[in-house]
Amino acid sequence: MSEQTSTPVVRRVDARHRYEILVDEQRAGLTAYRDREDRRVFFHTEVDDAYAGQGLASILVTQALDDVRAAGMRIVPVCPYVAKFLKKHEEYADITDPVTPEVLSWLDAQLGR
Repeated sequence: MSEQTSTPVVRRVDARHRYEILVDEQRAGLTAYRDREDRRVFFHTEVDDAYAGQGLASILVTQALDDVRAAGMRIVPVCPYVAKFLKKHEEYADITDPVTPEVLSWLDAQLGR
């Protein structure tokens, strides 16, 4: 396991439809999304094994959701990690929409699945 030597940095990478978390300028994880009108649909979150156990996924998702709120958008938590995070962090309930079969079909089409 790597030890953090600097503060993790989260950046939104619009061209790749994701937020990345960097540790010492190295990508340690990401949370991927697609935008549907005013909703940001999160569908996948991962942290590299070398950075596991450092709380990076929580930092990443917190900053991503704060960015969604600041942009005046809403959250749709298809990603199991984001959904679990939202159950523990009710402060995002006011901007969270449910995952519906229609959203899942739309997401599958977006991702070519």
